[in-house]
Amino acid sequence: MIHSEWTGSFLDRLMPQLSDNDLFIPAVAVTGFLLVYKGGWRGMTCLAMLALIVAVGDGQICRPMKLAIDRPRPFAVLEGVVPLVGKGKSASMPSSHAANWFAVTMVFFIYYRRSLWITLPIALAVSYSRIYNGVHFPSDVLAGAVLGAGYAAGGVWGLDALWRWAGQKWFPLWWRRFPSLMNPRVVPPPEDEEEQALPPPRGSKEEPVARHVSLDAHWVRLGYLWIGILLLARLAYISSDAIHLSEDEAYQWVWSKHLALSYYSKPPLIAWTQFLGTSIWGNNEFGVRFFSPVIAAALGLLVLRFFAREVNARAGFLLVLAAPATPLLAAGSMLMTVDPLSVLFWTLAMLTGWQAAKDTGTTREWLLTGLWMGLGFLSKYTALFQLLCWAVFFWLWAPSRKHLRRPGPYLALVVMALCTLPVILWNAQHDWITVTHVSENAGAGKVWKPTLKYLGEFLGAELGLLNPVFVVGAAWAAIAFWKRGRHNPKLVYFFCMGAPVFIVYFLQAFRSRVFPNWIAPSVVPLFFLMAIYWDTRWRMGARPVKAWLTVGLVLGAAIVLGMLNTKSLGKVLGSYYKVRYDPLNRARQWSEVAAIAGNARKDLEAEGKPAFIIAGHYGLVSEITFYLPEAKAAVTGDPLVYYRTQAIPKNQFYFWPGYTNRTGQSAVFVVELDLKNPESKGVPPVLLEEFESVTPLGIHEVKYYGQVARTLQLFACRNLK
Repeated sequence: MIHSEWTGSFLDRLMPQLSDNDLFIPAVAVTGFLLVYKGGWRGMTCLAMLALIVAVGDGQICRPMKLAIDRPRPFAVLEGVVPLVGKGKSASMPSSHAANWFAVTMVFFIYYRRSLWITLPIALAVSYSRIYNGVHFPSDVLAGAVLGAGYAAGGVWGLDALWRWAGQKWFPLWWRRFPSLMNPRVVPPPEDEEEQALPPPRGSKEEPVARHVSLDAHWVRLGYLWIGILLLARLAYISSDAIHLSEDEAYQWVWSKHLALSYYSKPPLIAWTQFLGTSIWGNNEFGVRFFSPVIAAALGLLVLRFFAREVNARAGFLLVLAAPATPLLAAGSMLMTVDPLSVLFWTLAMLTGWQAAKDTGTTREWLLTGLWMGLGFLSKYTALFQLLCWAVFFWLWAPSRKHLRRPGPYLALVVMALCTLPVILWNAQHDWITVTHVSENAGAGKVWKPTLKYLGEFLGAELGLLNPVFVVGAAWAAIAFWKRGRHNPKLVYFFCMGAPVFIVYFLQAFRSRVFPNWIAPSVVPLFFLMAIYWDTRWRMGARPVKAWLTVGLVLGAAIVLGMLNTKSLGKVLGSYYKVRYDPLNRARQWSEVAAIAGNARKDLEAEGKPAFIIAGHYGLVSEITFYLPEAKAAVTGDPLVYYRTQAIPKNQFYFWPGYTNRTGQSAVFVVELDLKNPESKGVPPVLLEEFESVTPLGIHEVKYYGQVARTLQLFACRNLK
């Protein structure tokens, strides 16, 4: 009745806008700005509650309930119901729109009573629009409204009760100044500073603990809490279907099904890590990526504890806070490639190396440094740059050279050398192919011809992926260090552990293309340098530091959230947004690609002969293998998907059995068209020689929210000779 009878031309235009409006995201941004700028502590607390409750409610309450109840949408079961908005892929009960809006209404009502006059009519109108638009039953909306208001009220009350208990126990200084989350107000600190000191244990003759010591404990505990929240959020994200595996992740997953001492282009540790993750959680995206958020949490703990011990806990917490606002580090905390492992072991070697390089350094610490550098080499060959970093450090910091007269550094080299044996043995058995591959990528043997062609691309990519504010902050800190900070061993050490890597790739950009993630190991030490320098300036009274930190955190968070939620980003940018510029486009729509290839294979098999799949790129082979169920099941046996025959090694598939044993069978050849590379179109000559006939099957477009994300060209290759 609501959808079909209580209608009108005005409502037909209004109701779809209430369900899905391009102005929604900008309105949310403006509201958030006003809550922070005008609302003070009450506004910021309200905003935090809104973000947390809506995110958790939508993703962890409504979505599981939809899956469990699995009620079909009205347009799927009722005749005459034509949806006025997108049909959506989820089930009908409960309505997430209603739940979200009534949750927002409840949170605003708790903090601003008069807001009910604005938020409640909007919530009712949006909920009604879901029925009018034909995408929900009235009971879906009613259930969503009760559910959203209920978990919002329970969430605010529960978090307030948790703060009253945990805050008083773990953060007593902050709790005294901010005792309630439901009625947020800041209580001025006592005039007598001694009241802020923590008393010694009963019966002890020790002096009261100084205020700054207890504050350090507060910052460390807050850091633990933040790292835990991020870990849970990242695990939840990778367990969702938000993004598929990237080509490298899928490629290295195939490696994990063929464990070896090393591989064509990379050391073996990534394959063994993915093998462990998928052995625990299964051959799914969560299993492949499980260790990436775990590694990010481990890095956060290392950073926090090091700063609490060597610098100060507040600086460590702010650095941990900045990491997820840095797009490159945020992506590395959810995508399981070689970079998370490389950065982890580089950082471990750097931190134990700092202890070893002190006057009190021990042989044990040098041995650990060598072990971490060795494991870094088994993760990514960039670890060899750390030897260069150590050489620069010994050159710049004269007091450290006394260690060169002791056995520690040389024992570290021995341990690292032992770790290289698996790679050396594998290469000795395979004509040193990795040495050839890496040297070709580095341009070894080519005449140096400087060009500015790639420099702008390199600097622009790093500026965006490392957060423009943090890039400027790190560069400023490095320049200031070089001018007047070389008397500080910490600044010298962290400069040496990061700057040489960045400088090498910066110079390489004058010669050839440099991929943005190649400098990843240098990011942590350079951010250490930035944090130490600017924390010192902040404590010396430089007020702009806090403002620029806030700008960097807000800007970075906006970039990362937009990157992880492309649909919302598209609404904000409108027609200016192009899917091909999406940094996570390489991790989207692969299941559709696999389905297209799989359906073409079935059509070819219908002609009466077995058929398999050949792809024109190692990433395409790997993605189809992972997302096509029958190909995934055959990955450890007789493969269903192959890379085309190679005369010389171009990737790892060269070293595994090909399809020569499938004589007489047919194949579907799949290639992804690259508009910038005309050579990507067409059939490789080798296939024309191997099969009796090759005929085109057309071009297929794979779309993401209405835009073409990938363009595939398929060919039927019949009767392998």
